[in-house]
Amino acid sequence: MAFRSLNHLLLLIGLLSLSPPLTAIAATLPRKLSQNVNFFREAPAFRNGQPCGSSPNDTIHVAMTLDSNYLRGTMAAILSILHNTGCPENVFFHFLWLRFDQDIKSSLKTTFPYLSFKLYRFDSSLVQGKISKSIRVALDEPLNYARIYLPDIIPKNVKRIIYLDSDLVVVDDIEKLWRVDLGDKVLAAPEYCEANFTQYFNDNFWNEPELQKIFEGKDPCYFNTGVMVLDVEKWREGGYLHKVEEWMVVQKQKKIYHLGSLPPFLLVFAGNIKPVHHSWNQHGLGGDNIEGKCRSLHPGAISLLHWSGKGKPWLRLDSGKPCVVDHLWAPYDLYRSSSKLSFDY
Repeated sequence: MAFRSLNHLLLLIGLLSLSPPLTAIAATLPRKLSQNVNFFREAPAFRNGQPCGSSPNDTIHVAMTLDSNYLRGTMAAILSILHNTGCPENVFFHFLWLRFDQDIKSSLKTTFPYLSFKLYRFDSSLVQGKISKSIRVALDEPLNYARIYLPDIIPKNVKRIIYLDSDLVVVDDIEKLWRVDLGDKVLAAPEYCEANFTQYFNDNFWNEPELQKIFEGKDPCYFNTGVMVLDVEKWREGGYLHKVEEWMVVQKQKKIYHLGSLPPFLLVFAGNIKPVHHSWNQHGLGGDNIEGKCRSLHPGAISLLHWSGKGKPWLRLDSGKPCVVDHLWAPYDLYRSSSKLSFDY
């Protein structure tokens, strides 16, 4: 179930950091590692005890990107999903990367020997000439735009998928998010209608009536594209890739926003998504996009913690200047340097 308070979450995460779950089977075989190479320790193999189906209809499809700069966050996210879901063996991961990287592939396999996953190369030429400079260099990386092309990359037999960023941890059963009723909608995500929607576009947008018509008859609300459930069949059939790309072209010509791959999603989907409970994206924990100052949790239940923004928990923890919320991420951190070799759980 979702955590009802910060104290409840801290208590349970504290227990996780002290010892493995009783139902986890920790692998103890040593691995051959190169001298002076940073690596991740092997995660437990989770078998959470309840009856789980084995048909394709029981599979929960999760998509993430693989990038060396964010790999530490990805590993923590994977561990959090497997640790907290009722049927970890039903979760199948789809990973997008820019190029074959043997170190990343080896780290993934040795850290999660029992993980069900598939790797896909994202062709950066798909966004060549379509990316506009934003307020942070990290937001301009081609892999940030891979989520737009996800439905056309994954196998055709996948009908629905959860897309997750790499700077988050899931502290609830992800099957709850997977089972959300999309109805006739293409996309489901937590909405934040109290946010100032106008700030996601600049004066070049709001001063041009023809552009503003995109929101006529809608009540647009902000949503974060780092946590989404997509009906990939509806996406393909509706030609939504082309619709998002069209706004990327407008951006190149008129500079109507500053935040990378998020605004074109808002232009296509804001006011027309299936709202999900806010507990599924406690976002903004990385602070703002310029300074990354510490932020506290939003009030309410917690199912997913998301360090969107400039500040990343692993960097702040390593610097010795973590925010309070970063201690909620730390128990899922599998990273170990060669000088800190440890297989204790």
